[in-house]
Amino acid sequence: MKILLDTSSFRHNTLENNYEGTYRIAGLQANIDTQEHIQWEDYLSLIHTQRHIHKIKRSCQNSKILAEVQLTPESYNAACRAVGLSILASQQNDFAIVRPPWHHAFRELASWFCFFNNIAIAAQKLVNEWKKVAIIDIDGHHGDGTQRIFFETDQVYFTSIHQVGVFPWTGYQYETWRWKGVWYTKNFPLEKWASDKDFLYAFDEALSHIKDFNPDIVGVSVGFDGYYKDRALGMDFSLELYREVWKRFSQNFENIFAVLEGGYHEDIKECIDMFLDGINS
Repeated sequence: MKILLDTSSFRHNTLENNYEGTYRIAGLQANIDTQEHIQWEDYLSLIHTQRHIHKIKRSCQNSKILAEVQLTPESYNAACRAVGLSILASQQNDFAIVRPPWHHAFRELASWFCFFNNIAIAAQKLVNEWKKVAIIDIDGHHGDGTQRIFFETDQVYFTSIHQVGVFPWTGYQYETWRWKGVWYTKNFPLEKWASDKDFLYAFDEALSHIKDFNPDIVGVSVGFDGYYKDRALGMDFSLELYREVWKRFSQNFENIFAVLEGGYHEDIKECIDMFLDGINS
């Protein structure tokens, strides 16, 4: 597994705010030049309506504030390229380091820094190619947009491990969808100050459900906001946890790709390094 990072990620939301900003990918080097954004733009409609796509594009062109972000024309380019990197990652078993993030984006709604749902688009493209896809969201916030997009389909299995009682105030255990005896949505809410041990207990159970689903490929929504230094959440995960989590992924699944989500602290690069160390070991 290798990192995919495009220069456009550094040009989105350069004004920054208390959470999302270019500081999150400081120290990482761009290593890929995706094709022009207009080519990746064609994939947006796999998940999003034309009305939503046009709204995001106009908001960027007019430098409006949307989903708590001051947009610029470059933001639309970055968002389309983030979709492109996510698709490339799904084809190559790689890790797409992208901004803006995505898992709070619904079919017709941008929310909390998220405009287009990158992993949902990549997953739908795989489904259209007759692949069976599982998505596991390990961001500290619940992936409400991704869950809603695939909530009533048996083509994609979705599971999320996250802090309960925080934005977006969803992701409870009762939010499930089951058809013909098979679970397709499963949430693992954790309490504030959850430890590495708490996470791994939920993680191992989540892996067992994914293995029962028997996917062709697993997509991972990777957030590092459970890390103990994060300023948006209140969990207590160590760096070492990320190595162990990624090691267990590689031991259980042959085809796996990852896309960056949240993490609002200055140690994102260290977390990513741990991820690669675990999954390549």
